[in-house]
Amino acid sequence: MQIKEENNRFALYNDENQEIGEMTWSDAGESMMIIDHTFVDPTYRGQKLAEKLVLAGVEKARKEHKKIIPLCPFAKKEFDTKPEYGDVLRK
Repeated sequence: MQIKEENNRFALYNDENQEIGEMTWSDAGESMMIIDHTFVDPTYRGQKLAEKLVLAGVEKARKEHKKIIPLCPFAKKEFDTKPEYGDVLRK
């Protein structure tokens, strides 16, 4: 599995280089990311791949000193259950 950043999204690819998931965001100014969509192909669900996509967004926000608004229901659940993401959560 590989995650690549492409045009305000992280795309997830399987070992055959087929896209199997994505997490998208919108920039809200220079210091804010709004996660608006997370998807993993049903065949690959249950492997914590969506969690890895959200983590990629968290790591990007940390690196770029940004805050995140998790509008996507899945991303919101991740932020609600992972206090370690609190440093990038816009409160």
